[in-house]
Amino acid sequence: MYPIRFQPLFQRYIWGGHRLSTILSKPAGPETSAESWEIVDHDQFQSIVENGPCADRSLSELMQSSGQEVVGASAFQAIHETDVPGNLRGRFPLLFKYLDANQNLSVQVHPDDKMAARLPTPDLGKTEAWYVMHADPDAKIYAGLKAGVSADDFRAAINEGRILDTLHSFDAQPGDCIFIPAGTIHAIGAGLLVAEIQQASNTTFRVYDWDRVDTTGNPRPLHIEQAIQATDFSTCPVKPVCPRAANHANAEILVDCEKFQIHRWSTANDPVCLELGDDDSFHVLMVTKGSIEIHRDNDDESVLLGQTTLLPACMKSTTVELQPKSEFLQIFLPEN
Repeated sequence: MYPIRFQPLFQRYIWGGHRLSTILSKPAGPETSAESWEIVDHDQFQSIVENGPCADRSLSELMQSSGQEVVGASAFQAIHETDVPGNLRGRFPLLFKYLDANQNLSVQVHPDDKMAARLPTPDLGKTEAWYVMHADPDAKIYAGLKAGVSADDFRAAINEGRILDTLHSFDAQPGDCIFIPAGTIHAIGAGLLVAEIQQASNTTFRVYDWDRVDTTGNPRPLHIEQAIQATDFSTCPVKPVCPRAANHANAEILVDCEKFQIHRWSTANDPVCLELGDDDSFHVLMVTKGSIEIHRDNDDESVLLGQTTLLPACMKSTTVELQPKSEFLQIFLPEN
């Protein structure tokens, strides 16, 4: 196999804007766009291969025909375990997207794996992480409840129209990474462009939507009881992660959890060559500044700002050249 790129799948929710086009140069058209789904294998949402011999095939088709080559032996075994609900079995485990929050996203929470598996249509839980690529002045992240807020406090605040009093928030800055475990109340504020890494789930319980209505004049549905059931009230307010040193001078560890790992690679004035892979996991590269070059035999490929590439597990070691003043996120699965 080879470095695989997918056609972006645009979601045009009411809070979207034009930054996917103006900053990331995506072909989103003249309409507002909220999200560009870069890699997804979820029910009716399917990424379609854009390049190479597999062009025009869906990610689901790749997983059915070559799943172990795509994700690696350990992950392939995990996604086929008998305790995985039948409709989820064999699915690519993560979802990658870029979000343009022209307005505030709803205040919401996602279930964990156990709760999501019990839904009428079973889903994965949704642990996620955000990486801030652009932030307007005073743009806010809402992440977690303030210390000491109980389920009863939260329910009362919802009923009394003062839910914002219970939320922890901070002004976001470019380069911030925010880790949101399943069960964490959260919202992305207006004025942010974010790269998101998450489990391949599309289950969201909204508790507040800023009193707005959709294009037909109706409010979007809320899911108060499910949200309270899904929320982990033992968690602390969430702050941006503190990057940790990795085993390379140009790399930092942003997230290391049981669902995924995120490393940030960056360089100033000089290009840097590095070897990725050879660890029984796929590697997804999301370019957040500048560009990178992927070297493979005599077939080099450029990956530009806002583009995403999947390095299948079977590729083993892959040479990536980080161009001057560039940055990318490397996402892969933890070792079992």
